Amino acid sequence: MLVKTVFAGFGGQGVLMMGYSLAHSAMSAGYEVTYMPTYGAEVRGGTAHCTVAIGDEEIASPIASQPEYLVVMNGPSLAAFQSIVAPGGAIFLNSSIVNEAPRRNDVEVYKIPAVEFADRLGNAKTANIVMMGALVKKLAIIPQETFLQSIEAILGGRKKSALEINRRAFGEGYNYL
Repeated sequence: MLVKTVFAGFGGQGVLMMGYSLAHSAMSAGYEVTYMPTYGAEVRGGTAHCTVAIGDEEIASPIASQPEYLVVMNGPSLAAFQSIVAPGGAIFLNSSIVNEAPRRNDVEVYKIPAVEFADRLGNAKTANIVMMGALVKKLAIIPQETFLQSIEAILGGRKKSALEINRRAFGEGYNYL
């Protein structure tokens, strides 16, 4: 098994955190993992994307020329990355921000109103975790609790309320699909 995912959006949308949390949780679940972040010089507000490869054997290259999954947080990222998704793959759209549809008809499209869910929870910064809930459910290789434990480990000693809102955000995305 080898599963490749690309995450893309503006800096500040938690794109690199999405990739890191997937990599961390996959490693915690016993898989081989590569994580390769890329971001523009501006960081917040600039472009950011990362690639995560998860396998049950050693991974030869972190490059994902034809990922099975693409998670996009904004319109420009959809335009830039939709063509790289493997036929039969899936694109996850933050439909709160991405209004256009992919030009592809050979991939599954999941429209997740991540910002609306995050706003309803009282913290717009958790939109990325809402998206992760949907992706983790679709991947079906990482147990929910393993992912949530990884978020807690990544956030470290943050307030219990921050951990709880991230758990709730994850649940919103997971239960949406």
